[in-house]
Amino acid sequence: MSARYDRAITVFSPDGHLFQVEYALEAVRKGTLAVGVRGKDTIVLGVEKKAAAKLQDARTVRKIVKIDEHICLAFAGLTADARVLVNRARMEAQSYRLTLDEQVSVDHITKYIAGVQQKYTQSGGVRPFGISTLIVGFDPAGAPQLYQTDPSGIHSAWKATAIGRNSKTIREFLEKNYIETSGKDTVKLAIKALLETVEAGSKSIEVAVMDKEHGLRVWTDEEVDALVKEVEAEKAAAEASKRGGAGQAGAV
Repeated sequence: MSARYDRAITVFSPDGHLFQVEYALEAVRKGTLAVGVRGKDTIVLGVEKKAAAKLQDARTVRKIVKIDEHICLAFAGLTADARVLVNRARMEAQSYRLTLDEQVSVDHITKYIAGVQQKYTQSGGVRPFGISTLIVGFDPAGAPQLYQTDPSGIHSAWKATAIGRNSKTIREFLEKNYIETSGKDTVKLAIKALLETVEAGSKSIEVAVMDKEHGLRVWTDEEVDALVKEVEAEKAAAEASKRGGAGQAGAV
């Protein structure tokens, strides 16, 4: 049945599906993982790094990019699609600044990106963007913001979320473990979430932290490795404590 309705982006199937949009969502699900966690004064983006070819410069492959000085974006899906959408968002941010003489809000840039994505679901001769995005920044009052957009054009605000491969597993982990924290504890939660499905270490994980005072800072490999070791040590200590408690209960 789907074969007759998946060739044109603007044609609904009889049961209300737009198959090309669903295929775009499938491309996102096959993309490398990205996690966003919002704290009291910090927002953290953590992404799974693809293994670079031996002769490739890994610095040229980025899944965390700046839109403006105070807004950052991570994505999952087709990198080439992301480049086009990021460039359009940057142009909008600069146009907003030139027109209104103030920096663009996170809410405005999220709605702009979602609007572009939605436009590409009902126009002839195009296809949907095969990416989902996580957009972070601070509102004018200084409150941290985390938004997600999808290929369908949906956008929504989150406390913590994940997109890409194994995102369902990560979201379930975040639902069980999320507590609004600040500073380093927020980074720890993002790394713990990534470690549920990603190999430990800076070769597989990239972390960017944004706070109101210092803006965006991408952590070095050494910083990531140090915090991963700390998280794993805490996990091992908690498991040892559980085993010890279970042994004492059995002895009683």
